[in-house]
Amino acid sequence: MQIAVIGNGQAGPEECATANAVGRLIAESGAVLVCGGLGGVMEAACRGAKEAGGTTAGILPGTDGGNPYLDITIRTDLGHARNVLVVLSADAVIAVGGKYGTLSEIAVTLKTGRPVYGLGSWEIEGVIPCPSPEDAVTRAVHDAARSRIP
Repeated sequence: MQIAVIGNGQAGPEECATANAVGRLIAESGAVLVCGGLGGVMEAACRGAKEAGGTTAGILPGTDGGNPYLDITIRTDLGHARNVLVVLSADAVIAVGGKYGTLSEIAVTLKTGRPVYGLGSWEIEGVIPCPSPEDAVTRAVHDAARSRIP
């Protein structure tokens, strides 16, 4: 099972703490964490997953870089178009905060029928608001396992 974490690449301390907890919980569930591979929410989630012994994959917009907590680095040179790959690689998506890049990933998630859970993120139809990282990960893992997208 693969759970994507999406959010701002320049996130503040509160969003990073939330993302770190989400990453840790994803790892503890046995799922692989997929993200855009850069900093902010993505790096914090990967750090949390690695600290809990999990596996992380980053789908990068360019051909270099990536945060230091990635196990698998996929360099695409696709810019923002790589957001589609992040979502299509996931069985469920958790959005932590975010700006327009996150909104584009949410739109693709909803368009492709995958569940998306929000933690302080966009409040739009289809995004399931969650009060805590525990709630978001529990719901994402449950729904992804129940209706796994082939």
